[in-house]
Amino acid sequence: MADDYEVHVGAVSECLQRNRLSELLQKDLESRYASTVQAFRAAKTTKDLAGLWADAVRRGDVAGAFWAALTHPRCDEVLQEVVLRDMHMLQHQAGAAIRVDIGKFNLLLREHGVLARELGKAQQRCTQLLAEKSAEIEQLNSQLVQQRAATIGKETRIAFLLQDLQQLRASLPDYENTSRLRKQLEQLAHRQAELETQNAQLRQQLGQAQRALSLRGPEDAPALASEPQQDPIKEAPITLHLGKKTVLCVGGRNGNLAHYREVIERAGGQFAHHDGGLENHQGALDAVLGAADLVICQTGCISHSAYWRVKDFCKRHGKQCVFVENPSTSSLSRSLQQIAQVP
Repeated sequence: MADDYEVHVGAVSECLQRNRLSELLQKDLESRYASTVQAFRAAKTTKDLAGLWADAVRRGDVAGAFWAALTHPRCDEVLQEVVLRDMHMLQHQAGAAIRVDIGKFNLLLREHGVLARELGKAQQRCTQLLAEKSAEIEQLNSQLVQQRAATIGKETRIAFLLQDLQQLRASLPDYENTSRLRKQLEQLAHRQAELETQNAQLRQQLGQAQRALSLRGPEDAPALASEPQQDPIKEAPITLHLGKKTVLCVGGRNGNLAHYREVIERAGGQFAHHDGGLENHQGALDAVLGAADLVICQTGCISHSAYWRVKDFCKRHGKQCVFVENPSTSSLSRSLQQIAQVP
């Protein structure tokens, strides 16, 4: 079987004379390049034909121009030589260009292979990453569903517990009273502990007084027994000086208020009083407590809430405060001796 070169040589040889093959080739070329042949027919001289060929060479469109120039009646031997020489050089240039193109093509082919492999690796990484993220999302969705189920379960249990609590409260009509009484009982227990502490201190003071009396001679006993009872204000001279401090008496008996005032003013202080919620409004208690320098709380003549308010206020604001149970004037004097500074 003949190759392309052999077919080319055979066709050229057949075209040296008129035959069936040469006529078919003539017809085919005339038909294929009809527009170019028609354009070249406008050339009336060899010079015009040479100009059309030169223009085709500049444009790089020489296939149809080569056939039209060689078959033109104004193409002489000189022009034919020029056309053949130009075509020969163009073939060399075309071959070089083809080789360059082939080199570029091979280079691009190699780059394409590298890029294709890199793309495959990238696609593989993306596929793997996508699979990992999909598994992670699925796991998170599963955890979310579990958390939602747990939350719904907790909310359901809370609702049931609230319902049970409401039913329990409804079954105990005295629930609020019981809670309030329980708090009062705790407060009373605390107050009882304080009173027991004060009683222990009083018993200690009584023991000390009894020991002091036992040390005195028998000759002093008649004199002590025969001593007349004096007014509490005149039992002992006031040896303290309050320095114009405001002394607030909370509670106490109304009949002793004048004696309270006299004792405090004799010691150089200013007297203030609040009945501890018996008659005076408890809302004013904080105001008089804030204005006082010293506080004496008569625990036996004061309301329960006022007692706790006085104690809490003095503790928070650092007020000097003494709690006494006996509302007598002598107890007031002893309280002043405890909290006032002696000059």
